[in-house]
Amino acid sequence: MSEFQAYLQLGFNHITDSNGYDHILFIMAICSVYTLVDWRKVIVLVTAFTAGHSVTLALATLGYVNVNPDWIELMIPFTILLTAFINFFHRIPKNSYAPKEKAPAFRYPLALGFGLIHGLGFSNYLRALLGKEADIFNPLLGFNVGLELGQLIIVFIILAIAFAMIELLRVQKLSWIQILSGIIFGMALSLILNNDLFRTLTGMPVNS
Repeated sequence: MSEFQAYLQLGFNHITDSNGYDHILFIMAICSVYTLVDWRKVIVLVTAFTAGHSVTLALATLGYVNVNPDWIELMIPFTILLTAFINFFHRIPKNSYAPKEKAPAFRYPLALGFGLIHGLGFSNYLRALLGKEADIFNPLLGFNVGLELGQLIIVFIILAIAFAMIELLRVQKLSWIQILSGIIFGMALSLILNNDLFRTLTGMPVNS
């Protein structure tokens, strides 16, 4: 297996790892208001997220950006929490198949901006893998491609489930959005409340 393939697999495993589900939760949050019929809008949103995390993943891995990992681990669940919260205000058009329907414009810069934060989280893991390795171009490229492949699979699964629930089982779309966003909001809130930095800043006892 080549170095590129090895890091591609590591990137894929990292974003699909259920033990590090914070990135999965964010992808779920930005996809919660869509189903398979909205795939074009989702591609644009995911591309914005990809652009954001690709920039900071590269800059941080190359050593141009250095942010305390503790702050990154706290900011990531806040991006999930805010995205899930915004979903509660999503409006369902009268005709969900209308070709002129567009996602609210603010979702794109939001995905881009939050992608910058998640990229810093990815870089912490990648830098730990790289150690003192001098040539990082192939590892960086392979890891990023692996992230994207895993991300696309997660997106497809989420949209397929939403399509099945709404179009086949006839669950009201607004109910589906609110239930899924509520679950994501609760999980993100739990991550924040159990974060050691947050507990220190708020005077709560730190987890032992």
